[in-house]
Amino acid sequence: MPKLEGFEFWRNTLKGARFVVAPMVDQSELAWRLLSRRHGAQLCYTPMLHAQVFVRDANYRKENLYCDVCPEDRPLIVQFCANDPEVFVQAALLAQDYCDAIDLNLGCPQMIAKRGHYGAFLQEEWKLLQKMIVLANEKLSVPITCKIRVFPEIGKTVKYAQLLEEAGCQLLTVHGRTKEQKGPLAGVASWEHIQAVRKAVNIPVFANGNIQYLSDVEQCIQKTGVQGVMSAEGNLHNPALFEGRNPVVWEMAEEYLEIVQQYPCPLSYVRAHLFKLWHHTLQVHQHLRDELAKVKTLEGLVAVNRELKLHCQEEIASLKEDEKPKGGLPFFHWICQPYVRPGPKEVCKENGTSGMEGSTRGKRALEDEDDGNSDGLSKNKQKKKLRNPNKSFDPSLKPKYAKCDQCGNPKGNKCVFNLCRGCCKKRAFRETADCPGHGLLFKTKYEKSLSWKNGQSSLENIEVTAQKGEVEETILLKEAIDGVA
Repeated sequence: MPKLEGFEFWRNTLKGARFVVAPMVDQSELAWRLLSRRHGAQLCYTPMLHAQVFVRDANYRKENLYCDVCPEDRPLIVQFCANDPEVFVQAALLAQDYCDAIDLNLGCPQMIAKRGHYGAFLQEEWKLLQKMIVLANEKLSVPITCKIRVFPEIGKTVKYAQLLEEAGCQLLTVHGRTKEQKGPLAGVASWEHIQAVRKAVNIPVFANGNIQYLSDVEQCIQKTGVQGVMSAEGNLHNPALFEGRNPVVWEMAEEYLEIVQQYPCPLSYVRAHLFKLWHHTLQVHQHLRDELAKVKTLEGLVAVNRELKLHCQEEIASLKEDEKPKGGLPFFHWICQPYVRPGPKEVCKENGTSGMEGSTRGKRALEDEDDGNSDGLSKNKQKKKLRNPNKSFDPSLKPKYAKCDQCGNPKGNKCVFNLCRGCCKKRAFRETADCPGHGLLFKTKYEKSLSWKNGQSSLENIEVTAQKGEVEETILLKEAIDGVA
């Protein structure tokens, strides 16, 4: 069959999907995708997969895609991060028979993406991206799609989207935030950028950002004109978002745990999902947070969910007639609802917000982790403090290390080149030199190998000389015998 493109691909292969679950690392696994599909999601993405690892590691392919085959889990798009056209295409070829399209991640803003040079940190390398998409579009039997973040300038964002379309991208997901907008600095996504992209391209566009309720989905489609809307955080806190429902948290947890029993995944994934679902409830029943963190089995998680359900039902039974939710929440804490990520400490002070009231606990400000005071330390640092009461977390008291002349990492104190071990090893190998400080003996080993070779050649010369002497003696002896005869 010919490969479908653009709107034809969206209408036929993706069945005109409007409600989309985003690719989320360790969070959009098969069990969660099936739960989301049961509650209104029409298209799902796999978690982001590393193209290079996918190519070289058969177990990685098996664990992240090949074992997750399920007829209910379609249409499905597999997302890869990559920065090499050949590697990206090799990975896509290995995955194309298990999905309906391949997506190139150009939106990840995390530090790991910066170190690995992928995601949103490729958005300035237009020639490389063009080459990757052109090659993938030529080689693959399924369409290629892209998920991007915007530039601060609408005009540059539009040119970026048009370049991807011209290269062969058949569907574009636009997250209306820049790569700097993440964590406490996430802010509000710009639907104006998304609207401008939608008007400028002739392929389907999905919008991502600011989606907390079904009404937000409808408003986004109406304002931007996109074909569909993708949700990540909103979906994690309420899997029934696309149904327009806000169920009780234990109901969603029970259903999810039942699916996990049928389609197992790492316990860390399950625990992370429950922390998201129960976020507001765990602010009230803090002992359940500790129990959830300690549980080591799926049965244990089921038991914690049962206990949470009992506590919440007791609260419901004791509710007063006119009682309203605490902490500024739109619903009571046992209802699935969005979590609005707090901004930096200074922003919170300006807005006069103080977190949850009464018995609830506000989210610890991120800056407190860097303070030297034990009151603001994270749990992990408090445990270290218990083990070593003299330990200090004050950055000014940390030892200062001399930096490597080349890369900036701490240099070896006894390095003859004033470099870190990595740079020293490269230079010592290149120059056939020694560095006793790092235990690198390239010169010494080379000289030993030369002396050994010279010794071997001397032995060979002695053996040859001895053999010649024996031959000459034999000839003389033979001549003597012949003369006597």
